[in-house]
Order: sequence, then C-alpha cells, then structure tokens
Amino acid sequence: MIIFPNRKNFYKIIFVISLISIISALYIEYILQYQPCELCIYQRLPYLAAIFVSFIGFNYSNNHQILIVTIMIFALSAILSGYHFGIENSIFDELSACTNGSSDILNKSKLLESLNKSMPVNCKDATFNILGISLAAINTILSILIIIFSIRTLVYEKN
Repeated sequence: MIIFPNRKNFYKIIFVISLISIISALYIEYILQYQPCELCIYQRLPYLAAIFVSFIGFNYSNNHQILIVTIMIFALSAILSGYHFGIENSIFDELSACTNGSSDILNKSKLLESLNKSMPVNCKDATFNILGISLAAINTILSILIIIFSIRTLVYEKN
C-alpha cells in the first residue's frame, strides 16, 4: 500500500516541485545560456502561481477550494506544455509570437533595426533536452501527475 501525504505535506511537495521547476528554468536560461521561446516563458507562470497557492493551502489545508485551484493551475500548465510539445512535434501550428519571421518588413531602416534586435527562439525548436526528452514534454508529464495526485488528495484526504 502506498502512503500518500496529508494535505499540509501535499502543499509542501507542490511548493518544492514548483520552486525546483522555476529555479531549473532560470538556471538553464541564465547559467547554461539557452534562450527560451515565448511558450517556455508562459509555462513558468503556473508554477509561480502554484508557489503562492501552496502557501495558502498549507495554512488553510481544510479548504477544498484551494485544492481545486491547484488542480486548475496544473491543468493550465498541462495545456500550455502539451500545446508546446505538439508544436515541437508538428502536431499544431505555431503561434505568431513563436516564429522569428520578419518577412513583412518592407522599409530598409525597419529591416536593419530588426536585424540588430535579438531574434526570438522558435517554439518548434527544442533547444534543451534531458535524456532526449524536451522540457515541454517533461512539464506535460509532471503537470498531469500533479493533477492526478491532486484529485486523489481531494477525493480521499479528509485533512
């Protein structure tokens, strides 16, 4: 029989997972010098929200609504990362923010200005992998696992 944590410990685990995820993303960006795409940056937002919600959940662990908010946060995370994973594997089309095309520039000065700016990273390119798995795929799996354990905690835990 697997022993699951009570709600207070559950929120501690959510806090640690979210903090490690944010720190890892910042480490990969600023120390290892891998530039993230727009969707990579958007995928950090649910983890930031989860850090704050885990504080509230730890202090008000009997409140079911906080656990429901946690499920919604990681559902959003799973949708974002799943969409990003789909873009990386050519299942979905890219957002306009993800492409680095500047083909609509007709003015020479605007073209020179756009060349001087750093081009955004294309969302289709997985620039950083762990054991051949993109960070978007890892985020999708992690978010789904957190949703499953959150639902399990909501249904079976009394305190």
